[in-house]
Amino acid sequence: MAQIESLFVTRLYRAQLSEHGPSIDARELENSCLVIAGDDDAGQDWCEENGYPGYTSYASLTDLPWRFPIFADLVTSLDGHVAAFAKDLELDLDGRKLVLEDLWINILPEGGTHASHIHPHSVISGTTYVSMPEGASALKLEDPRHAMMMAHPPRTKDCRQELRTFVYQSPSVGDVLLWESFIRHEVPLNMAEDERISVSFNYRWE
Repeated sequence: MAQIESLFVTRLYRAQLSEHGPSIDARELENSCLVIAGDDDAGQDWCEENGYPGYTSYASLTDLPWRFPIFADLVTSLDGHVAAFAKDLELDLDGRKLVLEDLWINILPEGGTHASHIHPHSVISGTTYVSMPEGASALKLEDPRHAMMMAHPPRTKDCRQELRTFVYQSPSVGDVLLWESFIRHEVPLNMAEDERISVSFNYRWE
């Protein structure tokens, strides 16, 4: 009798932020993101110069947890989620730790997108969702084998999720999504009239 197994599995972690660490008020976090964006002239200038829709603090503010207590609490929570995911991945950290490398705000207006990319210098990447109005774009994740499927026929439209070339995740406010940093991902066109707000991050092996 034939035996078929799933090999080289790609894991995706999804949980509520509140499952680890201190309680974080969603409205306070949203307001903090908006206030920071309004005050960050350097970040606004970088977005305009680089044609980035909306706002990101990625290129301007590297010390959010030090500046704002709510982001310090957020990191405490994320540390717990990343530790849980690393355990599920059965990573042998050899006595070392996965530590926060970057943490940044994303504010995407109607019509904004974030092109497909990876985070090549990190181990685990992820996002927690601060504001997801109706119609806000999902997160699109790509099968890392995609570039090697040269003569591969397409999958059927109703194939199992584990076999799809692209998987879309529609998170809710307060969700945390984690994936290994080599997974290519993007944010498709935001169809919501209101802004889509999230906080993204990377963890490195130290």
